[in-house]
Amino acid sequence: MLALVAAVAYGVSDFVGGVASRRVAALRIVIVSYPISFVVVLVLAPFVAGHLTFADALWGVVAGVAIGLAVWWFYQALATGPMSVVSPLTAVLVAGLPVLVGFVLGERPPLLAYLGIAVALVAVTLVSRESPDHTAGRLRFTRQVALLTVGSGAGFALSFVALHQIGDGSGLWALAVSRASATALVWFVAATAGHFVLPRGGPLRLAVFVSILDVVANATMLYAFDGGMLSLVSVIGSLYPAATVLLAMVMLGERVSRVQQAGMVLALSAVAMIAVAGS
Repeated sequence: MLALVAAVAYGVSDFVGGVASRRVAALRIVIVSYPISFVVVLVLAPFVAGHLTFADALWGVVAGVAIGLAVWWFYQALATGPMSVVSPLTAVLVAGLPVLVGFVLGERPPLLAYLGIAVALVAVTLVSRESPDHTAGRLRFTRQVALLTVGSGAGFALSFVALHQIGDGSGLWALAVSRASATALVWFVAATAGHFVLPRGGPLRLAVFVSILDVVANATMLYAFDGGMLSLVSVIGSLYPAATVLLAMVMLGERVSRVQQAGMVLALSAVAMIAVAGS
């Protein structure tokens, strides 16, 4: 349930961030949302039992740097490559790589859970698949785009693995370290790219909303990892594109293809199978 809450929060955050990024550059959103997330976690951390060890702090840094790089590379891939290829390939890597890491670490979920994982991989691919737009003819999946796509997927996956490695006695302190690391990275990237300009008005309010969702998503994911396998929790968390697509359909009136509809049905089926297998 915690992983499912995290998936919804990730999906809503992506939707809100996407709406904001239509008005200003994406980096201008994250240079506001990440530091606010850090402050929120820092305020909440003293009220949650736990203490920070060096190992947990190190994994927090890894998670923060990984997610910061992943977001940066993902937006670059979307800007220079075909979204219909970049988005589903990233989603599959986010869902699949933690499963492989969990297997290497010795995790052996029940057979039904493996079936749920397989269904989830298909679901996230279908949900993330978008119809080619007018740019499809001139945007090619070049070697650079492929590297950016694989790098972003691996970065998102590494952030899940790092969150899983954080000890259950750290409370929210490791998450605070993660947000601080992500903030430092995106500020550096924004400054070097010439996008260190704060948004105003509507985009600023949306950035604040994104920061709150970011805290909810990562905190619930952190506690989900405390009580569950990396392979199962990460797969449920990676189903976040379903929430994004559903919101785009309801709030923006965007058309959802039959392929995406099938993907959302499969996503629900995958969650059910994994939940039953883990009960």
